[in-house]
Amino acid sequence: MPVLMEGLSRLEYRGYDSAGIALLRGKKLDVFKRCGRVAQLQTILPKRSAAVCGIGHTRWATHGEPSDENAHPHLDNAGEIALVHNGIIENAAEIKTFLEQLGHVFQSETDSEVLTVLIAHELREAGDHDLTGAVRRSLLRVAGTYGIAVLGKDFPDEMVVARNGSPVIIGIGDRETFVASDATALVPYTRQVIYLEDGEVARLTPSTHEVQDLQAVVADKPASTIDIEDMLVDLGGHEHFTRKEIFEQPEALLRVLRGRVDQRFNTAHFGGLNLDARQMMGFHRIKLLGCGSALISATIGASMIERLARLPADAESAAEFRYRNPIIDQTTLYIAVSQSGETHDTLAAVQEIQRKGGHVLGVVNVVGSSIARQCGAGIYLHAGPEIAVVSTKTFTNTLAALALFALYIGRMRDVAPAEGGRIIEALQALPAQVQQLIDRADEFEVVGRQYAEYDRAYFVGRCEGYGLAQEGALKLKEISYIHADAYPASELKHGPLALIDARTPTFVIIPDDDLQSKNLSTISEIRARKGPVIAIGQAATLGTEVDTYVQVPRSHPLLDPILLLIPLQFIAYHAAIARGCDVDKPRNLAKSVTVE
Repeated sequence: MPVLMEGLSRLEYRGYDSAGIALLRGKKLDVFKRCGRVAQLQTILPKRSAAVCGIGHTRWATHGEPSDENAHPHLDNAGEIALVHNGIIENAAEIKTFLEQLGHVFQSETDSEVLTVLIAHELREAGDHDLTGAVRRSLLRVAGTYGIAVLGKDFPDEMVVARNGSPVIIGIGDRETFVASDATALVPYTRQVIYLEDGEVARLTPSTHEVQDLQAVVADKPASTIDIEDMLVDLGGHEHFTRKEIFEQPEALLRVLRGRVDQRFNTAHFGGLNLDARQMMGFHRIKLLGCGSALISATIGASMIERLARLPADAESAAEFRYRNPIIDQTTLYIAVSQSGETHDTLAAVQEIQRKGGHVLGVVNVVGSSIARQCGAGIYLHAGPEIAVVSTKTFTNTLAALALFALYIGRMRDVAPAEGGRIIEALQALPAQVQQLIDRADEFEVVGRQYAEYDRAYFVGRCEGYGLAQEGALKLKEISYIHADAYPASELKHGPLALIDARTPTFVIIPDDDLQSKNLSTISEIRARKGPVIAIGQAATLGTEVDTYVQVPRSHPLLDPILLLIPLQFIAYHAAIARGCDVDKPRNLAKSVTVE
């Protein structure tokens, strides 16, 4: 029981609405579950238990509202099977109707309980006392995604786990076996892990593990070694992980740059692309894919690549891409961006590209994650563990990694050595410049608290500034629950201006570039409607009146977005604190979105 609770506590950062555990004690399954936080679950647990086998889960609602009944683990009608499940069973309604016609009843609204009852039904129908076989046969009947762990009261010291689209990691200990959806939960107990692939099932005992596919073909799965030091995290004296991770950005930037700057040829160097210069020159277009903050960073990255390398590049939602039956072009290089490396829609897009013969690289932060393993090549962000649900240092490192990639391709094509040298100089100065902004945290706190009283806000910018506006709006709405929308600054007068008033502040991203005069015109339009304006720019003075002006240092134009981003992170954080929000675990959100 202490091991289960420690594991659930380590995974709290991923976002959830309820928690529970099931303990196999003799031939009895004891289930304890509660809507709310892990700490609330702790209040209903016995002080001790003789169980040596158990499963636990923190649920993020997909089918059915957050409640004690819908919390995991789920039991079948007879209390013989217990199951925890990440993912979505898409044909749950059809299976549920089938089982109800056989007399089965259900206690929850979840698709996960349907799978539990189906496994129990298959076990009784076969009568062969084979829990693994019952799980396999059941999974052949379901459509959707799952990462599951199953216990049976008649199967002491045995657990069956399976994966399809949702991560499952087996930890190999000394006469003990562990399983988790995230290696973070395993680090106190083992460094040896096995990553299940889609369509694989494993039977676990304290001293053995056997992996097979859904047709019962046994697979030889060697263990990998995880770097425990990279996964050990604490608050480090900060009040929240969000704040800690904002403060960690200079060090994270140093890591993403380390070993990737080639000053001899004024270019970048990557060891994991598995593509030589001739192959890279064979690509005529670059398509970046992502979801959420990863999509926003991909959008800014595509602009970096196109501007510097003069190669057509664009970004698209991975979720939309996979469903529009895309044409996969052999001369297009695809890049999947996912900080967690587990985003289900992005993983599915990667698989679709590969099925159609396309070449795809991954840009991820987690070594051994599903997308990293599926791509087999790409760029690791080296940002270190990010515990808060919202992306901060991983977003910044993604921009830095894509800037390096833009330089790498640009030097093969149009970028002169002198320009490459200027970009490298700016890259090397970047960590110190970010630190200068972090040292001004108190200034940004004042801005965040000042605008926390508003219930809605706009963010606007042009070109890469629009991408920053999207990220600023997303951060504000994610953690402060202020309704925030982002628009290209030129689009404000085509509709959104109708909603500008004295209670609607607008955050304007205004780099000191050729478009500054146009951005100043946008500010004038807002102020004419009495809208408060918060400008984030680089010039010493703007030449027009605003309510709040935040000046940031200049860098190379390719890297300016990173410096313009930092105040937006602080503003969202402090607005959320002022409004009494749980900044590390915003409501309804999960860190790793492993469902559609």
